[in-house]
Amino acid sequence: MPVENNFQHARYSRSNPGDRVSYPIFQEGDSFGGECWLKEMGQSANLLEKSGVRGILFLCGYPYIDLFGAGRLDEVGGLKRGYSRGIPGMESLLTLLRPTSNGIVNDDEKLTPPLGREQETLREVDQIADDVGNFSSESVAAFQRAVDEHGGGHIHIDRYIWTSVNHHLGRVKAVLNLIEFLAAWTKSISLAPNERVLLQAHGHAGQLLSLISNLITPEESLNRQILFQVLADHHERTQDPELTSDRLENLFHMVTEQSLFGVGGTTLDVVTYGTPVRGGWDTTGIGHLLHFVNHRPLRGDGKPWLAKMELPQIAWEIPMISGGDYVQQLAVAGSDCALDSTQDELVNQELREILEPYDGFERWLECIRRGTRCQNDGKCLLIDYQVNAEEEPRSHLFGHGCYSEKRSMLFNTSQIVEHLY
Repeated sequence: MPVENNFQHARYSRSNPGDRVSYPIFQEGDSFGGECWLKEMGQSANLLEKSGVRGILFLCGYPYIDLFGAGRLDEVGGLKRGYSRGIPGMESLLTLLRPTSNGIVNDDEKLTPPLGREQETLREVDQIADDVGNFSSESVAAFQRAVDEHGGGHIHIDRYIWTSVNHHLGRVKAVLNLIEFLAAWTKSISLAPNERVLLQAHGHAGQLLSLISNLITPEESLNRQILFQVLADHHERTQDPELTSDRLENLFHMVTEQSLFGVGGTTLDVVTYGTPVRGGWDTTGIGHLLHFVNHRPLRGDGKPWLAKMELPQIAWEIPMISGGDYVQQLAVAGSDCALDSTQDELVNQELREILEPYDGFERWLECIRRGTRCQNDGKCLLIDYQVNAEEEPRSHLFGHGCYSEKRSMLFNTSQIVEHLY
């Protein structure tokens, strides 16, 4: 991916990432929250602090939704239009992708996107999901305790729940919210020049950060101007209260005049967990970049950096979690949740023309068959998180829920220190 990315989509490359990819062995370590755990976390926090990290923000969404983006696949093909006919295993695969039939969503759950950031919503997410695909308040508080008691005490730990509206318009709106939050949050923790903020994003929240990397680039960006114009035109047509001209103008100045943090030299370091390969990254706008992927190499061709995608075999691999994180593997270009209105679909299509050249059922199938696990930029860690396949899908999200589990936090933090700092 070029340094000046200008919102280009990632390539689905099968080539060896070379020294950008590593294969660490997962180690659960000491019991979460215990004294030994706190001391080890404190040691990692000390190293982070010495590297200039002053804030760590955990980002995630609500996991019990259309994680695979099957809504969009049904709109543009799938069983609805008969495109699956003649492709062995496709009907079984689509059944596993749909939230109504894959065992991830319960019909009686009332919490639905768009999510707000009220404390009541955060508590409800914690109550329903605990630490499955969710950086819980308990996990964040334990990390902060380790920093305060066994680290230097100068890192502020927080969490952020995004709206979880997972299509182009929803993600762009969520990015605008996140930019405003980051501006206020970094100001509240009194960052000095040349200090760092570490953003850790689970799943689709990582797509927000790839968008931000393109928005905050210091270089000229034609597509950045076009994107804001598309949003302004949508507001003219619909009077969308989230996209007022004053707000868009203020946000545009924040990202183009490098005034997002109000202090020169602040660096955003980014870590993603199980984020599907979609939007490209602009590395001029951010600092360190690292990706965690739950992965078990199944291929017999000596290419352990690729996922195995063969029909119809994948239909029985997914429930067994044989290959690792299947949301990261399958929720790629062409997938997304469905939109609510014709006007939203119109602006979503305009955004798709900027952000994602791949659309249609066959193009999605083409993308997943590439088996790409590693993002085009940054370091990539392919790790077997040893997820128990005997449990129900809600407890593991088909290999996607493990990164935020309490048992993983100590290991993840040690890997971040080792590979970035």
